[in-house]
Amino acid sequence: MRLFVALDLPAALKADLGRLKLDIRYATWVRPGTHHLTLRFLGGAVDEQAVPRLADALSAITVPPFDLTVQGVGRFPPSEKKAARVLWAGTAPSPALFDLHGAVAHAAQQAGFPLDGTPYHPHITLARLKSFKADPRVETFLNEYATFRAEPFRADSFVLFSSALTPQGAQYTPLHTFPLKG
Repeated sequence: MRLFVALDLPAALKADLGRLKLDIRYATWVRPGTHHLTLRFLGGAVDEQAVPRLADALSAITVPPFDLTVQGVGRFPPSEKKAARVLWAGTAPSPALFDLHGAVAHAAQQAGFPLDGTPYHPHITLARLKSFKADPRVETFLNEYATFRAEPFRADSFVLFSSALTPQGAQYTPLHTFPLKG
């Protein structure tokens, strides 16, 4: 079972993100309505019996609701010397988001999921690129949407999702929703 923990996004924000597109060769854009902000990817081969233990640990998180603004765009890898593999929308600085990420990482560790050791870079994936050659349209995309800023939204819950990879793209199923409290 493939699992991750994320903030689900309001429908209006998902619609706004769906409009951040450009015709870029080899780009596969995220399907409308499936945008989310990952807090922690837990793995692609998780035993289903781990879900209750994980849900118990996540339900104990005490982080108060907070406002979050999605703004700006970027790419992975960040260097223009390498071909872009992912295009993303970022967030305004948010200590509360990092608090939630830390709490999720700690809860996951308590439930038996080791820390992954990578720094957290909050982002919402917009597209994946399947070419190892640089495409000048990537820079056009980054310049065109550099000033993107959505209306702030209230983050008042987070979700444990399962994900199934299909030829039509990833299919996400919410398993548990956890209200923010604190």
